[in-house]
Amino acid sequence: MQVYLGGPISGLNYEGATDWREHAKAYLGEFGIKALSPLREQGHLKSVGIFTDSAKETARFKSPMSMPKGLTTRDRWDAMRCDVFLVNLLGAKKVSIGTVLEFGWANAMSRPIVLAMEEEGNIHEHAMLNEITGFRVPTLDEALDVTRQLLAA
Repeated sequence: MQVYLGGPISGLNYEGATDWREHAKAYLGEFGIKALSPLREQGHLKSVGIFTDSAKETARFKSPMSMPKGLTTRDRWDAMRCDVFLVNLLGAKKVSIGTVLEFGWANAMSRPIVLAMEEEGNIHEHAMLNEITGFRVPTLDEALDVTRQLLAA
């Protein structure tokens, strides 16, 4: 079983974008569930500083998996092949366009979507995202538990 870990990257540094994903990976791994991070095998990005969503800026990374075509291809594949799409939008400061695309890709494949997002006040509050979300909870730990339950053998 595989879970894709969606959520904002732009506006964060490497640690800010990976800390919750590492927590999720460790928790889900205890139950034999593999977590797919969009930043897996991207340790070379630790020195970048704050990520932006500018295609021009992304191209400077010079790694096929970090450049616009590579990251889009990998993230689309992950969102469409996962068994569950787990999204963490807690504390988002601006709309994550990439994450919204991933919502669509996962939904197109009828993947269950588990969303950790505040009950109110999040910038991603939108009727269409709400409609395609299968489970919405206010904490990451609750989202991880819902995901575990969905994939329980």
